Amino acid sequence: MDNIIDDQSVRKIVQCYAKVQDTKNAIQEIITREDLNIEILDRMVDYLDSIDLVVKRPMSTYSASKVVGRWAASQYGIGPVYTAGLISHIDITKARTAGSVWRYAGFDPSYSEQKYYFNGELKNICFKIGQSFAKYSNKKQCFYGKLYLQDKTRRIEKNNNLDYADKAADILKKDSFRYQDDVIDLNNGKLPLEHIEAQARRFAVKIFLSHYHAVAYQDYYGIPPSRPSYINIEGFEQEVDIPNNPFL
Repeated sequence: MDNIIDDQSVRKIVQCYAKVQDTKNAIQEIITREDLNIEILDRMVDYLDSIDLVVKRPMSTYSASKVVGRWAASQYGIGPVYTAGLISHIDITKARTAGSVWRYAGFDPSYSEQKYYFNGELKNICFKIGQSFAKYSNKKQCFYGKLYLQDKTRRIEKNNNLDYADKAADILKKDSFRYQDDVIDLNNGKLPLEHIEAQARRFAVKIFLSHYHAVAYQDYYGIPPSRPSYINIEGFEQEVDIPNNPFL
């Protein structure tokens, strides 16, 4: 189990692991929502939890073989399985900038999904990483969770000031199949809270991916990227320092 696994195998392992986690979460949601006390369901959850032990050890070995894997593992909220998924999907020789990684992961809104190819499995890994940042955002050691909270607070304030009114109007035109509360918000010139939540998670993940790219790039080429990775905030480009940068 601890032998080095090839990238293709890792991609399949991570893909299956994600499906197991989705199944476990779905069962837990049913148990909680319906306040069930059924032993078999509890045992099902326990069994699915045990799969972590099977997967995490070899994925930790795989991730630890790379500088960028060890760096990612040092970030609170990033586990060995999704770190392995990132490594197996992102070929740094084909990603000269952080923007290349964003596009490949489906995180660049300037590109429509019809105009460029993105990797659905990588996008799903990044989505789950964003969920993890949000989940652990109350932990002071979760650097990217704090960025998520800061951005969410900023976006909520803008939403309350009706700064997203045009976007709300566009959504109403494109999609009429929404919950009633969402329709009320949109008609009032506001984005639904789940939109704000998703935007803040994507923001934190994009910063993380830019840092991932910078570490992987410097490890491979021996120099930092010639074009630093910036995040656009309110029309201004800002660079966020890499936490636990292994090259400092």
